[in-house]
Parts: sequence; structure tokens; C-alpha cells
Amino acid sequence: MAITMTDAAAARARSFLEKRGSGVGIRLGVKTTGCSGLAYVMEFVDSVDEGDTVFEAHGINVIIDGKSLVYLDGTELDFVKEGLNEGFEFNNPNAKGECGCGESFNI
Repeated sequence: MAITMTDAAAARARSFLEKRGSGVGIRLGVKTTGCSGLAYVMEFVDSVDEGDTVFEAHGINVIIDGKSLVYLDGTELDFVKEGLNEGFEFNNPNAKGECGCGESFNI
């Protein structure tokens, strides 16, 4: 099981953590919502919970809870800029489809 980050995603996450001034890493997860059933969640982490798995990528800790790991195993987190838009992108090999707006996915 593994979660990876591109250099661009790690640099952006590092800048967010530095601006925040605290935190042990970022948490990736999923929640039930949207047109297709599941949506990605990303937040700062101040402490690792029991049952979390920690992956290190480019010096950034990526923390995932046990329930989300099943859906995110093998995912690569990227940070992309397209014109005026920029944001994190989840390249998830487990996703079978996405809704039209790209906010949710299904397995």
C-alpha cells in the first residue's frame, strides 16, 4: 500500500504547512457525498490518531485513516496549474468514474 506525491504537490503542501506554522503533515481521506458517492478530503494534521497510516513523500507526512486507505491505495497527489486555476489533483487508480463536475468519484 502506498500514497505518493509529485514534487509540485509536496512543494505546495510544504508552503501551506510553513504558513500555518504548525502541523505534522496533511491528511487525505474520503467522505460519502456528491453525485458519484465519494469525495476527497484534505486537511492539516496536528497529531496522528491510532489507526492512521503515515506515508512520507518528499519530506511531507501524508496521513490516512484506515477506512479511507482502501479507497486511496496507490493514489498520487499532484498540484496543477491550468490558466488561472490551480489546485490539488488526485490520480487514483481505484476510481472507476467521476461525476461531471469532478467533485466526486466512485469505486
